[in-house]
Amino acid sequence: MPSRTEYLDIVDQEDRVIGKASRAEIHGDPRKIHRVAHVLLFNSRGELFLQKRSCLKDVQPGKWDTSVGGHLDAGEDYETAARREMEEELGVRVVKLEYLYKYRHGNDYETEYVTSYACLWDGPVKTCPQEIEEGRFWKLEEIDAAPKGRFTPNFLEELARYRSGKRG
Repeated sequence: MPSRTEYLDIVDQEDRVIGKASRAEIHGDPRKIHRVAHVLLFNSRGELFLQKRSCLKDVQPGKWDTSVGGHLDAGEDYETAARREMEEELGVRVVKLEYLYKYRHGNDYETEYVTSYACLWDGPVKTCPQEIEEGRFWKLEEIDAAPKGRFTPNFLEELARYRSGKRG
């Protein structure tokens, strides 16, 4: 987890930057929409890498989540953040990211604009212990068979969106 104060852009309903605030100021206030990048990391067998969030996380601790997910720093673009987060969280540097879609996700705690990417990776994965308790590749059928309470609601929404084939 970041030791420095993390500043994020605040955006309007159209994802246009209207301000900046610290992560602490944004989390807990769903009126302050901020930006997040996700990556779905697949291997050549079609398995999806999931991370189990650290129990120290302020959002959904100890739950299985999207391969990579992270806030955009103030002034950062979505793809740059996706690549930075992949390297920070999983030690993965890929050449090609496939843009999937963009959507708004909200709950009582926060509201985010999420841009999601996919990539193929058969190399090593080295998870960041401050962020991730554990991580592994899952067969999609294994995710379907597991109790839904093991996963973050955002991941389940992400997976449903990915499977629906909605792009762009």
